[in-house]
Amino acid sequence: MPDPTTAVLDDLRDEGDELDRLVGELDPGEWGRGTAAKGWTVAHQIAHLAWTDRAALLAVTDPDAFAAEVEKAAAAPDTFVDEGAEEGARLAPAEVLRRWRDGRARLDHALRHAPPAARFPWYGPPMSTASMATGRLMETWAHGQDVWDALGRTREPTARLRHVARIGVRARDFAFAVRGLAAPTEEFRVELVAPDGQALWTYGPENAEQRVTGPALDFCLLVTQRVHRTDTAIQAVGPDAERWLGIAQAFAGPPGLGRVPKGAR
Repeated sequence: MPDPTTAVLDDLRDEGDELDRLVGELDPGEWGRGTAAKGWTVAHQIAHLAWTDRAALLAVTDPDAFAAEVEKAAAAPDTFVDEGAEEGARLAPAEVLRRWRDGRARLDHALRHAPPAARFPWYGPPMSTASMATGRLMETWAHGQDVWDALGRTREPTARLRHVARIGVRARDFAFAVRGLAAPTEEFRVELVAPDGQALWTYGPENAEQRVTGPALDFCLLVTQRVHRTDTAIQAVGPDAERWLGIAQAFAGPPGLGRVPKGAR
């Protein structure tokens, strides 16, 4: 059996490959199709993944260069992500795809050859190899979801969602802190039905009073802010758990804007 770090790196590779198979066969016009993210096309989504993979590679291989990128982000916290995506989206689709593929391969190699106890700087707390890979998988899956939706395709959820779910649970306190709110002091119980409809992914003490339950897919869509709370089958027990579901985000950076309910689109 592979160790946990190798397993998440393999899942990250597979997540990227699945999205690659989808966009790799698109014609140039389809790259310009708008997605649910305001102002972002399919090209913006893939360009953003290429841009963040490059940032991750810098964090792993050149911390000083990455520190300069963090300074740029701090100087324009509300626009630097959009600016990075826009710069890449101006390129020809074939070049966007080439850069994304090259960056994924380089990052995979760097992470697989990193020292076992390595920790890398990031826009939030420092990351271990496994955490960096998990974060990249979460982003790849979330932005990939926007692409699948824009193209009117349906993507079958896989067991790789366990990584997204885990980072969503672990980011609970961050979601409160980034909004200037005090995080709950007690642990929550989170119980999610896996994509196979049989396994149950659980987090937190069984006897916790604050509880969150429902399909893992819905939870992952919610914490990556790809769906509005009211468009999920996620249930909360307790006021703190309910409040968390309204602000949950699994990604670093400023508070996300979220998505409007389906009926309001």
